[in-house]
Amino acid sequence: MVNPKSHKSELKKGLYLVPTPIGNLGDITIRAIELLKNSDFILCEDTRVSKKLLDKFKISASLIPNHKFNETKNLTKIIRILKNNDIVSLISDAGTPGVSDPGAVLINECVKQNIDVIPLPGPSAVTTAISVSGFSEKYLFYGFFPEKEKIIMDELKKLSSLNFCLIFFVSPKKINKIIPHLNTYFKDRKILICREISKYYEEYIRSVLGNLKTFKTEPKGELTIVISEKKFVKNTSQMLSESDKKNIKIMLNKLSTKEITNIINQNSNVSKKEIYEYCLKLKNEK
Repeated sequence: MVNPKSHKSELKKGLYLVPTPIGNLGDITIRAIELLKNSDFILCEDTRVSKKLLDKFKISASLIPNHKFNETKNLTKIIRILKNNDIVSLISDAGTPGVSDPGAVLINECVKQNIDVIPLPGPSAVTTAISVSGFSEKYLFYGFFPEKEKIIMDELKKLSSLNFCLIFFVSPKKINKIIPHLNTYFKDRKILICREISKYYEEYIRSVLGNLKTFKTEPKGELTIVISEKKFVKNTSQMLSESDKKNIKIMLNKLSTKEITNIINQNSNVSKKEIYEYCLKLKNEK
């Protein structure tokens, strides 16, 4: 564990995954600041973006650009640095590295080479969005949508069958193209659109899909959207099947009416009232 008074010599050598603020610079942790100050090298997506954060906290470690266009090319160089027992931190422009950001290629190579990879907890748009949604805590994070519209539609069709909250990252340029597809595949499910999380103009838009309108003007800032879990409506008018009736007769000698009612109800769309009344009817016929 790193604490504010720790010295560089006390740190375990390896690759550190350091989350950075997703908007408000005040959200960075004390541990993250101290670790970055003690790093020999900091791998970052865009040195211009990272430098603003690092300058604010007077962090002067050497920066190495590490983004999706060069992470494979840089791999040998970075592994060599890590094997030299240097402390290397990986950061992204915002949030947790490796989550819809570069990092997986390097992390997998470190695992292969028996180099320690140490993650730090910290800011994440995913957990922030799900916490404020009020939806089920069972969720699936998808990330950014594919480029091709046909693939987007195919993916949404598959995802619509899952009974999880779904979280997506969406660029402001794409949101108006995505909304009609969401209305089609997730009709009647709730949606939360989070814009500029933790920044001055942060906004949380809540609606029901099926009638969600597109934005009149392109919104500013990255968007995180959360779609609620599926809503199941029991069809209480459904009648007991012959199979259900047969099972009830078998269970009557072993279980209570309440237990039978719960078992049948969990495995069918028949109302508890109808199941209970049928059980009583059978008992009265004895």
